[in-house]
Amino acid sequence: MGVYLVSVAAQDWSQPGEDGYGDVAAALNAELERRGLPPYGFPQAAREEQGWFEEKVSPSMDGFLELCTTHLTDDELSTLLDWNMLVPFALDEEIVLPVGTAYSEETTVAGAPRVLALAERLARAVALPVDAIPAGENLALSLWFLEGEAERTAQARPGPWAEDLDASFYVAFYLRAAQYSLRHGCPMTYS
Repeated sequence: MGVYLVSVAAQDWSQPGEDGYGDVAAALNAELERRGLPPYGFPQAAREEQGWFEEKVSPSMDGFLELCTTHLTDDELSTLLDWNMLVPFALDEEIVLPVGTAYSEETTVAGAPRVLALAERLARAVALPVDAIPAGENLALSLWFLEGEAERTAQARPGPWAEDLDASFYVAFYLRAAQYSLRHGCPMTYS
């Protein structure tokens, strides 16, 4: 049990109702049209992609929030954290849709490029060894941090990132989620 951040598959994005995100997709496209922007549709490559992103939200966020308040403005912190749907295209600001989710009465949509830029800034601030941190496989990031590999890497590659592995987990968490969304052209959401 718990909360997971997961990628949204094309068939789930287009399916309305409890089992899909069709209501969110329709509301988002209506809002994009109202703003004079093109609608979002899954690229063909994303439809054929077999992979899946899934990471568990589990460590304490206290150190991460402290890191964020040190390096980000309040607006940037909101951009990084206050969404429940991440989309693989740029948005100048978050979009709030009147469609409920499992965890809120509205859906707040953020663009992955902005989230990625903020996560990259935090990664630089703590000298996160991004090349050593897994990406791609389900729960790889969670397991890397929670089952000792992060501690072993910290011994070999010490730095500010190793001083608070829970905070570094969330830096890597948002970094990898935004990267995955952009690379595969798919939304991300909490489940």
